[in-house]
Amino acid sequence: MWPACMAGALLIACLPVRSGQAGPSTPPTVRTLRIASNPLPARLKLLWKFKTGGPVVSSPVVANGRVFVGSGDGHLYALRLTNGSRLWAYRTKRSIEATPRVEGDTVVVGSSDGNLYALHAATGALRWRYATDDKILGGANTVPAPDGKGIWVVVGSYDNRVHCVRLETGKRVWAFETENYVNGMPAIANGRVVFGGCDGMLYVVRLADGKKLRAIEIGEYIAGSATVDQDMAYLGHYGNAVICADLNAGNVVWAYRERRFPYFSTPAVTPDRVVIGGRDKRLHCLDRATGKLIWDFRTRGKVDSSPLITDGKVLFGSEDGTFYMVRLSDGKELWSYPVGAPIISSPTIAGSTVLVGADDGYVYAFGPA
Repeated sequence: MWPACMAGALLIACLPVRSGQAGPSTPPTVRTLRIASNPLPARLKLLWKFKTGGPVVSSPVVANGRVFVGSGDGHLYALRLTNGSRLWAYRTKRSIEATPRVEGDTVVVGSSDGNLYALHAATGALRWRYATDDKILGGANTVPAPDGKGIWVVVGSYDNRVHCVRLETGKRVWAFETENYVNGMPAIANGRVVFGGCDGMLYVVRLADGKKLRAIEIGEYIAGSATVDQDMAYLGHYGNAVICADLNAGNVVWAYRERRFPYFSTPAVTPDRVVIGGRDKRLHCLDRATGKLIWDFRTRGKVDSSPLITDGKVLFGSEDGTFYMVRLSDGKELWSYPVGAPIISSPTIAGSTVLVGADDGYVYAFGPA
């Protein structure tokens, strides 16, 4: 779980970041920005929980009444949204820390065994398996092929590459090589694939053929995923900063360095705010235009969980074992639930049901009290 970002390095690890989606049935901007529009009360109650055989650092996704989530026990699980009962489980050779991706009747997920799996969403039957040369810890993204022929899947691997394959067949379209591990989920916007890696570069690659358009030097390990809106990318990195980068100009617009702790969380971005968890045990809310701090919320553990914003509320987990809901406007705590085990998984929402995984092996579902 703590592979080094540099060969032989002992002091830094690229922790898998679960950049989960708000749900495959939502518009692409919701999946990109970690913003939803679901009404949600200020207090929730536990609806159900499902036990897996290992830590759940994968983030749940929901489609057609099914919850899909990976586990440290090597299985991808499909659960019934209404009550958490198991529908099916597919076993890979090693742990699944990546967030699944649902596209139509297919669910795609990477495994620590180095393979990208495509399964039938209703039955769990294997459709294809695509092998990379190392583990896959970040989520896959999907996009209509530029030529209009089918869907493409884009995923990063610890083989130092980002791979693009066809959803229908699992055949490679292209692969782009970097100088180190690629840990987060690639963002896709305006015909471009945007991602960072452990080589300290933020890459902008042409979707159509995988050719490099731009490489922005960040100079620090990027363990998480970039959140992209139009021509701007927002991300945290190991160099104790959150940045906004202009993808066209190829430069950093602003950098937030309030405290000397790294960021592994993926930010949620609204029209005027950027919200991200930090290893300083805080959730930070920044002004989107300037990067200035608006408020921060203190927990008792690292916040690697990526926040989800809906209905003026921010949902996230902490390694202090608590699942939090705070108010977006001022960071005031509205509700919390003590799971009792670290929460690195990122929450998702379907209707009024909020789901998140925890290191105790459970998937938790919360709803209106």
